[in-house]
Amino acid sequence: MTLIAARGLGASYGGVVALRDVDMQIDAGEIVTVVGPNGSGKSTLVRALLGVVRPSAGRITRRAGLRIGYVPQRLAVDDRMPLSVARFLSLPDRRGRGEISAMLGRVGVPGLEGRQLTSLSGGQFQRVLLARALLADPELLILDEATQGLDQPGTASFYELIEDVRRETGAGILMVSHDLHVVMAASDRVICLNGHICCQGQPHVVTAAPEYRALFGLGTHGTMALYQHAHDHDHDACDHSHDPDHESGHDPDHGHAHREREEPAHAG
Repeated sequence: MTLIAARGLGASYGGVVALRDVDMQIDAGEIVTVVGPNGSGKSTLVRALLGVVRPSAGRITRRAGLRIGYVPQRLAVDDRMPLSVARFLSLPDRRGRGEISAMLGRVGVPGLEGRQLTSLSGGQFQRVLLARALLADPELLILDEATQGLDQPGTASFYELIEDVRRETGAGILMVSHDLHVVMAASDRVICLNGHICCQGQPHVVTAAPEYRALFGLGTHGTMALYQHAHDHDHDACDHSHDPDHESGHDPDHGHAHREREEPAHAG
């Protein structure tokens, strides 16, 4: 079942074209990852799908009554204004403490209800943002570079959580990233964007496409690392004692390293 679709989508800012001729769709239960360099229109695409940006061309159709959950690229929190995790998760819709506690446990950060948002590590904060999105019981979950600022084990752990969400809820998931070195091999499709869709398909198909290689300056032997769920985990393999985001408290994105099958991308 198609949740959302764009046909001939275009968007402009002050006469400058940010997107043109974009055709895409997201179906229930599939994970779609959008990659592209900075300025390629990824965030504009997200805003258009969310209904924040009005298309200058084409159209977007959504399934009637579609519930969308959104995890932003960043969220500025004023450290002069006290705001607990529980209070944040009750905005704008009031949530019961039991519901909040259950969701925090589900995303892997139990017991944070009384903590101030500004005291959280990067991994904890991203999971709280995900908890807020999931409290809306979304049929479509959109994540705009939600792993920005996380280290490699933290990113891998967050991706595993997203795959669990897809499996448990059947929601469609749109992941947006500029990181060429970590892409979900579990994605059903990868879309390579640079103002328009250069190529799309399964990850190994996209990374072999000449359009992708030309866009990112990869030579014949250049490769992009694909995050794969091999589950050959090394526990406590990394020393995070000097990591400013690491706390002695519960942070699921540390102390749980994941091996990744990856080769460095070489310039052509």
